[in-house]
Amino acid sequence: MKVPNHIPPTIKLCNTSLGNLPAGVSIPSYDRSALTPGIVHIGLGNFHRAHQAWYLHRLMQQGLAQDWAIMGAGVRPNDEEQRLKLMAQDYMTTLIELSPEGFNAEVVGAMTDYIPVQQDNAPLIAQMALAEVRIVALTVTEGGYYIAPVTKEFDRTHPDMAFDAAHPTSPKTAFGAMVAALRLRRDSGTGPFTGLSCDNLQGNGNMLRQTVVSLARMSDPDLAEWIDTNCTFPNSMVDCIVPATGPKERELVRAIGIDDAVPVTHEKFRQWVIEDDFCAGRPAWDLVGATLTDKVHDFEAMKIRILNGGHQVISGIGELQSMATIADCMANESVATLFTKLAREEIAPFVKAVPGMTPNAYVDLIAQRFSNPHIVDTTRRVAFDGSSRHPGFVIPSIRDGISAGTPIDGLALVSAAWARMCEGTREDGTQIEPNDPFWDDLQRTAKLAQTNPVVWLLQSQYYGDLAKEPRFANAFCKWLQMIWAEGTEVTIDAYLAE
Repeated sequence: MKVPNHIPPTIKLCNTSLGNLPAGVSIPSYDRSALTPGIVHIGLGNFHRAHQAWYLHRLMQQGLAQDWAIMGAGVRPNDEEQRLKLMAQDYMTTLIELSPEGFNAEVVGAMTDYIPVQQDNAPLIAQMALAEVRIVALTVTEGGYYIAPVTKEFDRTHPDMAFDAAHPTSPKTAFGAMVAALRLRRDSGTGPFTGLSCDNLQGNGNMLRQTVVSLARMSDPDLAEWIDTNCTFPNSMVDCIVPATGPKERELVRAIGIDDAVPVTHEKFRQWVIEDDFCAGRPAWDLVGATLTDKVHDFEAMKIRILNGGHQVISGIGELQSMATIADCMANESVATLFTKLAREEIAPFVKAVPGMTPNAYVDLIAQRFSNPHIVDTTRRVAFDGSSRHPGFVIPSIRDGISAGTPIDGLALVSAAWARMCEGTREDGTQIEPNDPFWDDLQRTAKLAQTNPVVWLLQSQYYGDLAKEPRFANAFCKWLQMIWAEGTEVTIDAYLAE
């Protein structure tokens, strides 16, 4: 499609207007009024609507999966605002695929409802307790599973978990709501559902099982045993770059001629790899490109280490150098070379090949995807929640390099850039707004690390005992001192010259 030279009158996205949308916009061919729910999805952000909902929509376009419609859900107060926006357009979303060749637009209609958001989660619990709900899926970010970053154990001391254990019928979290619904299903004889994590956690199904079962055990050990025995939690790997929606994205959908309050842009690439372990059935996602396999770990390790880890490689540096987007970072020759060199030499050696893709070929693919100038993926979004993303995506590669005696200087530089970013100012003097759930603590430590770099590594909740590893600690201190003294550009050049 091409954007018209003049902005046409817009048509409000809703069921009755589908036939009047501009030519070239793909619309649902199925009867949305005949769909019945089968999935509750908690955390209905852009990624879910561009990824999991799209796969289901594609099945529905083939006349399949008509009893697997999605009911959206959320547990945060601002989720209610999203619910009202989607309700006003019959829960449909305009997806705009952006590539160097142009763009395509389609309307996805796989979601048919959004559960009202209440503090006690009563509507959500009631819906998940219904027999027709066979899958409860989540995208709640990798930092949202109440897992200790270093040990990966369930954090039973977290105030949210303590609250849910003390108030099992009126919990505040998604996991507490799942436990409450499963209690109702057990007691009524309805049976279990599958819990499907779609977050960037290695072994995300295992982590979801750990959180749900451990939380249940705090208030009802018998229920915990029933969940652990009867429910399934397949591991999965999800991949598609989906920027946040802002004024530019809303302007683009208006330029096409559609009035959509919550459009989603995305790259021309999707991947979904899932363990085929569903206790109550599943849609035939494999018919529309998803990979069902028992080797999910190899796929997710490649993606988490190289793509998600690669995002952290460049986003902190991008923030410091005032580069607005990931594509801007990759347009900088030094940053792009840093990414490729580091990924090939310090990350890829510990990643297994998967069918059709070697680790080095994947590095090249990710470099190409990151460089797409039409994907306005901000460095701020990618750098968000480094306190979860560095332990999850970067530090495991550091530990592998230490164990194997292979290079880790580039990964030490990435940690140094994160420490420098958390101080809160860019190299041009502008302020970096808080961008982490633990920003105040990180900023306080980052300021101390300016003169005593090792203080940063003593944050054992992220680094464990890495401060005691001389090869890593010495490299980190060297790079952080150089970044403060001479800037990131000189520091990157010094690394590339090694």
